[in-house]
Amino acid sequence: MEPLPFTKLHGNGNDFILIDEYEETLVFEEDRPDFARAACHRHFGVGGDGALFLSRGNGKLRMRIFNADGSEPEMCGNGIRCFLRYAVERGYASLGEVEVSTEAGDLVAEVRERDGEAWVEVDMGEPTLLCSDIPAAGESEFREEIGGFEVYACNTGVPHAVVFVDDVDDIDVEEVAPRIRFHGAFPEGANVNFVEVTDDALRVRTYERGVEGETLSCGTGATAVAVIANTLERVGEEVDVETRGGPLKIHVGETVRMAGPAVEVFTGTLDRDSLPPGRPP
Repeated sequence: MEPLPFTKLHGNGNDFILIDEYEETLVFEEDRPDFARAACHRHFGVGGDGALFLSRGNGKLRMRIFNADGSEPEMCGNGIRCFLRYAVERGYASLGEVEVSTEAGDLVAEVRERDGEAWVEVDMGEPTLLCSDIPAAGESEFREEIGGFEVYACNTGVPHAVVFVDDVDDIDVEEVAPRIRFHGAFPEGANVNFVEVTDDALRVRTYERGVEGETLSCGTGATAVAVIANTLERVGEEVDVETRGGPLKIHVGETVRMAGPAVEVFTGTLDRDSLPPGRPP
């Protein structure tokens, strides 16, 4: 079997294995969950929080992502920035405005250079607020106490639980988050974000569904916490969000825009036969 080329990228430490299928399919549809589980394993594979697949159709670039556990989320904020950096550098798109098809719908992004690195701003669309005491709440209103925490919910392409705390460093994320992530209030599960409001930024730690652990950054999570904090009038429209892997800038308006860096780490090839099928992360 031919070796499989891949590229490793990260957005603020949220890392991905990208498979370029612009010209042809390299991993069959039915094999993608097992491929993601095996390739993303940090001991037996390349290592990553997810596997990105780049293809094209209907005149647009198409992005799909499979988490390290083989599940397929609708969208990934850090992933789409990595995807777009790769697409521009390989000549599949030009600097400026790019439209990408995702499982969460078509999204428009702007790719530009900033201080010698790729800087990507994505229009994340209109979020769905799920907070019962917020006037702009959607139909599925939700604010509930779970595990001793007051939890807000917001969908920014994928569902997010948002919990405000005094100090994010005091939270045992791996211990506390699963109680919220698997709570019955979230039929499809949710990413869980713990948020500290400071004078000039939001500090965030995120436990990601599908990775089943804390990641260094989550773009849709940063977007969700900015939306909730803004709606509760704790921050303004322009929000700096500090993740453990670095900063993101969020603008909350009629739609929400997320901006941040994307870094290509290395390229290589995978011997597919060396990856144990479906090895759990």
